[in-house]
Amino acid sequence: MVASSLIHRTNARSTVHVHFADGTILEGPMGTALESFIHTYEAQPEPQQALTVAAIVDGALRELTMPVTRDVSVELVRTNSGDGGRIYRRSLAFLLTVAINELFPSAQVVVDYALPSGGYFCKLRNREPFTEAELATVRTRMQEIVAASDPIVRDQIPKDEAIALFEKCGDDDKVRLLEFRTKDYLTIYRLRDEVDYFYGYMVPSAGYLTLFNLFIEEDGFVLQYPRRESPNIIREYVKSPQLHAVFRRTEEWLSLLGVEDIGNLNQAIRDGQARELVLVNEALHEQHIAQIAYQIAQKHKEGLRLVLIAGPSSSGKTTFSKRLAIQLMAHGLQPYTLEMDRYFVDRDLTPRDEVTGEFDFESLGAVNLLTFNEHVAGLIAGQIVRLAHFDFMTGKSTLDAEPVQLSPEHVLIVEGIHGLNPNLVSVLPMASVFRVYVSALTQLNIDRHNRVPTTDVRLIRRIVRDATFRGYTALDTLSRWDSVRRGEKRNIFPYQENADVMFNSALVYELAVLRPLAEPLLRQIEPAHPHYIEARRLLSILGWLQKMDAAFIPDNSLLREFVGGSILRDYMPGQR
Repeated sequence: MVASSLIHRTNARSTVHVHFADGTILEGPMGTALESFIHTYEAQPEPQQALTVAAIVDGALRELTMPVTRDVSVELVRTNSGDGGRIYRRSLAFLLTVAINELFPSAQVVVDYALPSGGYFCKLRNREPFTEAELATVRTRMQEIVAASDPIVRDQIPKDEAIALFEKCGDDDKVRLLEFRTKDYLTIYRLRDEVDYFYGYMVPSAGYLTLFNLFIEEDGFVLQYPRRESPNIIREYVKSPQLHAVFRRTEEWLSLLGVEDIGNLNQAIRDGQARELVLVNEALHEQHIAQIAYQIAQKHKEGLRLVLIAGPSSSGKTTFSKRLAIQLMAHGLQPYTLEMDRYFVDRDLTPRDEVTGEFDFESLGAVNLLTFNEHVAGLIAGQIVRLAHFDFMTGKSTLDAEPVQLSPEHVLIVEGIHGLNPNLVSVLPMASVFRVYVSALTQLNIDRHNRVPTTDVRLIRRIVRDATFRGYTALDTLSRWDSVRRGEKRNIFPYQENADVMFNSALVYELAVLRPLAEPLLRQIEPAHPHYIEARRLLSILGWLQKMDAAFIPDNSLLREFVGGSILRDYMPGQR
């Protein structure tokens, strides 16, 4: 018990204490913005330190404009983190739209999709694409707004007022979106004379947004931003022609479906058009798979024998591989699937993750390349081969008892993350190998300024799949996700343009189906847990969608790989 002599009456404090992770405590007047405390704390920033754009205050993500009215503990959120990168990119998109609205009031800018080297591909509505000179004036205006450090102000307005505001501005996409909003208010942001809605936090002022670049690309332009891995520089831009072609195809699909954004999707669900939407979207998928099978069948006549399929986690590779195999059979070919997991090296030889120190099964070094290449070459040559078998219990590799022999009509299909890596297969001529990259490469956006990252779609897919088939909680999946993403960035994304063809596994309706399955899983995460912030962010995205019944989904859909009920789950092409 504390001695009573140490307890005494005092006046109410007019100051607050801000506690930082390294033990530093700063005191300042009550109501001071968090930004001021952080500027004092970072008065002597470390060299090459990433920009602080927000903070976690007592476990909750907060903007730097937040007034501090009580003692708090603070963790800095910088642009080398997931949340920090998203805040910077979102704020930069707002800066872009403001500059364009000031210079070209009739133009509507669409923030279309993200590019691998760090940028948004953007396009214009209501006018021709920018010329080099016009885009240069936009860049100059953005730099002027940054130099003026104009504030980005957050506000809440009644939903009816927001709808009237966006109707006046001609923002039909936002009007459609708000038609289904259940809350009676909307959080909006103001920069200079422009008002817009963004579904996440912003930096306090345009003065934070010093790193960006603009340049013409195809029928639009690119807004470059710093990547999380290199937050203080703009990387050299690398063209992705195949990816661009995928997005053009998706644009055609969306036009056929009559669905431009989440507001359109919600209207279709409300109006009883969900079944038709699903069937047409699935038909477009099947049509593309059939086209890929036709390419392979034609090349098989010229010596093609091996199809390598690669893609990141939860891209739908497994179901795609099986549907492709069925289409190949329709061309008279005999597919045989070979799992790359058979060819792991003995566990004591497996490389370890550079961050966690755990075994890194996603490294190319975890694959016995010598044996894999010998067996692939033998199978294609028609030899009798005893395939490798990796025992996950013992961590040892052995050979199957039953041998395998393929005929000239066989096409060997290998699915795995390293399929596009040129170092995977070294013993075959290029003409005998066909590479397919599979991923959810596009996603229906919230509106023309608010993207839904395809990474988030894959994460939601994985949360639902892990719960359905593996008994994992959403917390389990979120805890593994950073490691999964590191492996993808190292082993998959650098090689995606090596593909002979890309298949976009995204389905325009999928988040509406995933919402009722993912929401209860995400809500199980307690507020005190560090992953609660990520869970709330995903719930915020899902909250914009009307729910759709999974009963509409065909039993061979890629989405069945995640929600269950796939007729292809236990089907192994070529294996009896």
